[in-house]
Amino acid sequence: MRIHHIRNATMLIETNDKVILVDPMLGKKGTAGPTFTLFRFKPQRNPIVDLPVNAMERIQTATHCIITHLHPDHLDKVAEQFLRERKMPVICSVKDAHALNKKGLNIVQTVEYWKQTPFLGGTIEGIPATHGYGFVAKPMGNVMGFFLRLPHEKSLYLSADTIYTKDVEKVLRQYKPDIGVVACGTAQLDIFKPLLMTMEDIIKFCSNAPGKVLANHLEAVNHCPTTRKHLRAELRKADLIEKTTIPEDGQRIEFD
Repeated sequence: MRIHHIRNATMLIETNDKVILVDPMLGKKGTAGPTFTLFRFKPQRNPIVDLPVNAMERIQTATHCIITHLHPDHLDKVAEQFLRERKMPVICSVKDAHALNKKGLNIVQTVEYWKQTPFLGGTIEGIPATHGYGFVAKPMGNVMGFFLRLPHEKSLYLSADTIYTKDVEKVLRQYKPDIGVVACGTAQLDIFKPLLMTMEDIIKFCSNAPGKVLANHLEAVNHCPTTRKHLRAELRKADLIEKTTIPEDGQRIEFD
């Protein structure tokens, strides 16, 4: 399996003869939406970085798209147009299907929590995700992680925008994914607790993951303060750096 990290949570999963686009935020720097914070972190229109050079050429190869939730840093207007024009098959949570259908997207498969269904010759299963600590998780809305088992490939857990929960731990300990993808930006609004895992919980995720870990959701939107440098230093202190990949935007990783 090869994963091509694009930016933020956007990635391409290259498997067999299919290429799965995940959470596409495809707009140019500063075009996807307003700043997410005004005073906790520097106010900037998002995304705060451009797509890597030649990223769209790679994205053009996508055959399917998985969407974990509807926030603009996971599905922006440019991505919506891209998906509509190509009538690309979209896979999403059953809870998001109506909203995505209204956008004119080609929803070919909906997924439910803890229900395994056929997908590309293998299976896909929805995993609950909690987008924030405490009260803030409710207004953040529905989010779904995905567990994929594809033919002749390593199993993959896309944990999506979530904090560390019993559901996350269940997948790590019982499903034993070969690859776990975790959002590490520690996003936070001007008020309320973080929307993503704290560093302590990122370390817990990486420690409990039985296989390799890929860290994403870094240095692309203005409410995510954790940098690659900081994350790398913390993982090194915890003796977890060897099992964790922290890709640069545009980097392609091969998982043997």
